[in-house]
Amino acid sequence: MRIIIVCMLLAAWSSPVHAQKVVAKDTLTGVTVTGNHTERRIKESALPMEIVNREYIRRNMGGSLMKSLEKLPGIKSIGIGSGNSKPLIRGLGFNQVVVAEHGIKHEGQQWGADHGLEIDQFNAGQIEIVKGPAAFLFGADAIGGAIDIKSPAPPSVHTYGGSLDLTGKSNNQQLAISAQAFVRTNKWFMTARVTATDYGDYRVPADTVYVYSFAAPLHNHQVRNTAGRERNAHLSTGWIGKHAATTFYGSIVYNKSGFFANAHGLEPRRVDTELHDRSSRDIELPSQEVTHYKLVNKTTFHIGPHQLLWQSGYQQNFRQEWNNYVNHGYMPPVYPESMPTPQTLERQYDKTVWNTALSDYWQLGRHELRYGGEISYQRNRINGWSFLIPAFSQLQAGFYAYNKFAVTDDLLLHGALRYDAGKIDIAAYNDWFTSPIINGKDTSHVYLSRAAEAIRRFSSVNWSFGVSYQPGQLVLKANMGSSFRMPIAKELGANGVNYHYFRYERGDINLSPERSYQLDLGIGWNAQQWSVQLTPYFNYFSNYIYLNPTAEHDYQYGAGNQVFYYAQSKVGRYGAELQAQYKLWERLQLALAAEYLYNRQLSGSKKGYTLPFTPPPSALFSATYAFSRHTWAGVDYRITAAQRRIVPPERTTPGYQLLGLSAGTQLHIKGQPLQLNLQVQNLLNNNYLDHTSFYRLIALPEAGRNIVLSLSIPVTVSKTEKAI
Repeated sequence: MRIIIVCMLLAAWSSPVHAQKVVAKDTLTGVTVTGNHTERRIKESALPMEIVNREYIRRNMGGSLMKSLEKLPGIKSIGIGSGNSKPLIRGLGFNQVVVAEHGIKHEGQQWGADHGLEIDQFNAGQIEIVKGPAAFLFGADAIGGAIDIKSPAPPSVHTYGGSLDLTGKSNNQQLAISAQAFVRTNKWFMTARVTATDYGDYRVPADTVYVYSFAAPLHNHQVRNTAGRERNAHLSTGWIGKHAATTFYGSIVYNKSGFFANAHGLEPRRVDTELHDRSSRDIELPSQEVTHYKLVNKTTFHIGPHQLLWQSGYQQNFRQEWNNYVNHGYMPPVYPESMPTPQTLERQYDKTVWNTALSDYWQLGRHELRYGGEISYQRNRINGWSFLIPAFSQLQAGFYAYNKFAVTDDLLLHGALRYDAGKIDIAAYNDWFTSPIINGKDTSHVYLSRAAEAIRRFSSVNWSFGVSYQPGQLVLKANMGSSFRMPIAKELGANGVNYHYFRYERGDINLSPERSYQLDLGIGWNAQQWSVQLTPYFNYFSNYIYLNPTAEHDYQYGAGNQVFYYAQSKVGRYGAELQAQYKLWERLQLALAAEYLYNRQLSGSKKGYTLPFTPPPSALFSATYAFSRHTWAGVDYRITAAQRRIVPPERTTPGYQLLGLSAGTQLHIKGQPLQLNLQVQNLLNNNYLDHTSFYRLIALPEAGRNIVLSLSIPVTVSKTEKAI
């Protein structure tokens, strides 16, 4: 066991877990949320934290939850078409960022750049985003930060009702409907929600895209075969007593979407354009289909000065990738009829996850103590005629203790100690077809091994210390921290063709865990008419894991594709976010949200280069005018610099500017509110490349002009009967 002593300051997450009503404060970008509980968390947190509510999501509705959060500084997404995306926090993503829902880490196939996030944004309550090491509550994988999607608050006592959300988008002709129903007596409640979304191929301001020098014309400016549909169902029920409460959450999230037909597989020229261009709403091959099942229980007990929280969860992520069979290497030219795997099933992943966590919150004078532990087990099985990562099972456990000490009402000290340990078992995999092995004059045909059985164990001890000080209008914060992340199965055992990038990827079973050391600072000033906040950070990785290209080409398995292998290097990173707001007049507010990130590899074969998917500097200027308390209109203007610091085979991306409009109003019909929101994204229909986009490597521009109209109709009825 290797033990590392590190510094990690964490936010004041030790507040009691109660459902709180949060009220959004209208600002230019709509990112600030106020309310006693929320204000206290932001004030006392020593790590940069953003908190938004459901109203913010409605105002900034994107094709996915992460697209709806992109106006927050430091938050970006890897877009996969128009309906899927995954998060980036300060340039880190994949298994370096934890997404939690209902208090449980969301587990999908997050290692893949083409794999979206199986979260229904219509069902999200308050969302807390922690930038920087967030292992204290979210586990060792939160090396870059965490996105905590809170459950919607329970209904008010003795009420029943529901809501209806409708959304339409012009660019991909999306139609979405989400309906909710709820009921609560005195102590018991139940909520249910169903969501259905359908969208067609999205449009870009270009008529031709060049896929690695091959010109692919776009019919009606549409990115062929990027249509999709989503079907989700949620059910929660619980009991809230004086000294105890328990809630069960169950959900099924289903998504089916196509991949851009000209940018997948070994031969992008073999595309039946007549078939794909016949309809903009059909989903042909290649495509992906994902179903995510989740069952979570959250139970709290109040015993004297202690508040115990017990959370348990079960998840299953079933993912299938479909495509026409294309042989390469020594694969048979015709798919054998005797194979049990369907001819069009390129890859299949079936992950099941069990986890449980127990924590205790204890208020002792000026000390807020919290301690607990968690354990999780996951198993990922594979299928399909193509191999990329091996099957595996993984066991992880973590234990922590945290103390927040109030020296004065304005000065808080934070300290934490955490221990993590884990084991990953890589399963062996042999080809389903034989390959010739020539030994002198003898030739034998064998099933070659693509992955050998292996077991790796990892552990780490981390500690933290930090301070937050707010005398009057001044805000001062500091946080030192480190993180630890186990290498994943893909990094350890990959050995196959990645059809999205036309490359061959190989893992390294001897990789060490990632270790990161970070210093976060914060300085701000809050006045009556204006406020400003600057949050610089400094980050050092002693062994960052990355995918490194080589001069080698694989002909045995990969049809001559360039070989990439996972390697490690030292990495230095620094950057900052700047947020400012100014109330020019009583009804007019101005805001600025800017971000900057610099990183550099300090060792290895890519020494001197940056890291992939590094967001370029950008600034978002916004103005909002309130016609009345419930009617507003706004304009936002984003300036994004060119990104010329790349790591091959990335390509540089030019800078761009975007203009957007938004407006909203609230009507009342028979005492019930009705919220109507309008957005116009990319108003000038600019042709631009997003450096964090999945399709940026083939210079496919982002979506063109998009008009988004959303309508929310909540209905709540109070009951007059007595409490049960």
